[in-house]
Amino acid sequence: MEERIEYEQLPVVALRGMVTFPHVTMHFEAGREKSLRAIEKAMKNDQRVLLLPQRSVLDDDPDFEKLNLIGTVAQIKQIVRVPGEAARLLVTGICRARVVTALKTEPYLCARIATVRDTETNVTPRVEALMRTAYRLFEEYMDLSQRSLHEEMLRMLASKDPGEISDIASQVIGFRFEDKLSLLNQPNPAKRLFRCNQLMNHELDILSIEEEMQDKAQESMNKDQRDYFLREQMKAIRQELGEEEEDSDQYEDRIKALHLAAESEEKLLKEVKRLRKQPYGSSEATVIRNYLDVALELPWNESTKERLNIEQARKLLDQDHFGLEKVKKRILEFLAVRQLAPENHGQILCLVGPPGVGKTSIASSVAKCLGRKLARISLGGVHDEAEIRGHRKTYIGAMPGRILSALTQAKSNNPLVLFDEIDKLGSDYRGDPSAALLEVLDPEQNNAFRDNFLELPFDLSRCMFITTANTDDTIPRPLLDRMEVIYLDSYTDEEKVMIAKNHLLPKQRERHGLKKTQIRVPDSTLREIISCYTRESGVRRLEQELATICRRAAMELVEHSETVRISISSANLEKYLGVRKFLPDRLPEEDPVGLVNGLAWTSVGGEMLEVECNVVEGSGKLELTGNLGKVMQESVQAAMSYIRSRATALGIAEDFYKTKDVHVHFPEGAVPKDGPSAGVTVCTALVSALTGARVRRDIAMTGEISIRGRVLPIGGLKEKTMAALRHGIKTVMIPQDNVKDLEEIDQTVRKALNFVPVSTADTVLETALIFPQTDAPLATPAGPESLPMAAPIVPKKRKPDIRQ
Repeated sequence: MEERIEYEQLPVVALRGMVTFPHVTMHFEAGREKSLRAIEKAMKNDQRVLLLPQRSVLDDDPDFEKLNLIGTVAQIKQIVRVPGEAARLLVTGICRARVVTALKTEPYLCARIATVRDTETNVTPRVEALMRTAYRLFEEYMDLSQRSLHEEMLRMLASKDPGEISDIASQVIGFRFEDKLSLLNQPNPAKRLFRCNQLMNHELDILSIEEEMQDKAQESMNKDQRDYFLREQMKAIRQELGEEEEDSDQYEDRIKALHLAAESEEKLLKEVKRLRKQPYGSSEATVIRNYLDVALELPWNESTKERLNIEQARKLLDQDHFGLEKVKKRILEFLAVRQLAPENHGQILCLVGPPGVGKTSIASSVAKCLGRKLARISLGGVHDEAEIRGHRKTYIGAMPGRILSALTQAKSNNPLVLFDEIDKLGSDYRGDPSAALLEVLDPEQNNAFRDNFLELPFDLSRCMFITTANTDDTIPRPLLDRMEVIYLDSYTDEEKVMIAKNHLLPKQRERHGLKKTQIRVPDSTLREIISCYTRESGVRRLEQELATICRRAAMELVEHSETVRISISSANLEKYLGVRKFLPDRLPEEDPVGLVNGLAWTSVGGEMLEVECNVVEGSGKLELTGNLGKVMQESVQAAMSYIRSRATALGIAEDFYKTKDVHVHFPEGAVPKDGPSAGVTVCTALVSALTGARVRRDIAMTGEISIRGRVLPIGGLKEKTMAALRHGIKTVMIPQDNVKDLEEIDQTVRKALNFVPVSTADTVLETALIFPQTDAPLATPAGPESLPMAAPIVPKKRKPDIRQ
């Protein structure tokens, strides 16, 4: 960049939001005090002033730090005073200049400047091409913008200076302020013209899009005018026929007949008034009619009469469901309270249990015995908050949420609302449905529930809410706190037999057109179906197997008309159900070493969980396999710590953890496993493998172990004991603190199993192990176990083991 050696002093005017280029005449208004003072100073001298753009349009009193230090020296041609202490100036740009030294800022800006010359540029073919491109683009801009710029066009054609051509185009075309500033700061004419051509291309693209949008808008406007004219004609015709306000009058009569609250009635009548002002058939009128139809279809004052006869309700519940005593008792308690306090708020129950135990069907039976309508809402996979609260009615295709839609279908304002699979709710960028349910399931708030579509308070307090879930782990805590949780346990095999005999089999016979005399399934066959074809906590798979038997029996009766009765027995069971899927569990013929029967809880019931341990010569490595979770790995570490502290008493070399490699494996490696309740099982397997002591094959155990050998309580005891009975186990060791949970276990299981409560790991080893030398119980010498220990702490309800 070349600069003149001579410097001069000029007053400075700051330009807000605009840029002035050399070779161009333009006008602008100056109203700030400093600007007016600078102009007065220039008029007293040679009428020249330096115009500097300020970087931010928000600065009312910029100093030199907030100005672009390269600007344009301009000659003031004319000044016109305008009202309000401002002046309109006509100036002509002379040349570029930069600020060398800021001389003063009061009462006006003044600086010492140096002229900025354009770099020498020869008119090469490339520069000639840039100039021709600029002519063409400027001409296209004139055509698209419909601005009269012929004078500027002639000046550009007459000029052979690429810098002057760029300055003229940059001044008159509406480039962005930042782009104009970059052009002003560029001293190279060729580069400046190249950048100017790029900006003109961009501006032409924008103008083309604007023109296309204007054409579409004009076309739409013409269509709207035509539609308006036709609607006015239709309106005149309807007036002649006396049909002008038929819809709005009907809406108004229906609203007043409901006798709604003042707020609701006023809102709906306001919508009716808006409807009358809309042209018939307009899109807005359609939205209003849809809104009024939805609002008036709601059961504002329609309710069903409850049946509060406790004995009749008990009879209906027992008739439809076997077991589920907790739920039945809670429903009967609700009926008793309703008799004594009819105005009590609706109850909110949450039934938590494994699949197939009857959570959804018991809700239907509850609605039946209460005499209420059932409104079922499936929440599995719901991610959008609008599914609960609805959409704003202004959106295309808007509709109310599932709750109001369910009440409309039920045609009652006091139904039993069933939220099925509430633990399967999700959330994403569209909101969190569980947060929307907080208001619905809060008895103190749901008396004025507002749906986004309806925008009116609707009373949900008369409803009774029942939710179902397979687990309460995924239900948000604030939502879970609003519900009374009732846990449903897995069915025992005997319960399944009774359910199949009294409910499932008669249902399938009727569904397949079979009479009771045509097919016979004895209890022994039902037990074999349960043990060899189904492994579940509920009875859903059992019902499917019974349906398969009925289908194939119906086929056989139709094909062989001489067949009168079909009896399903163990001998011909595979003919109807195929090869047995699960073979009966057999215990080992001999007591094994390093193999212990553990018990695990899963979401579909209890399972036997074997733990294998192998010890080989090595360097003290501990390897854990079987797809174990972090909690279970820590449980193995705790067992190892206990064994090291008791090595001498157990007859194990004290340095075994340095000289032996220990491998602990949990079979079925594809199944994730976690939880602390396998602690005593792992400890027993390790001691057996390290000492060679055999483990009783007819014994199973469960319990968490601490590093001091305490056996801590676990969860899921009912399911675990049923799994033990199913696998032929005779003795089950349980934590001492779980003895109280035996009351909830089925009497059949309690009679068939021998329960051994244990509080220390020594007791577990004494009961489970048979040592090769003496076959005597384990001695208890002085050691860490004899140290004073705190009393066992009974924790709150623990999270059950998970193996799914």
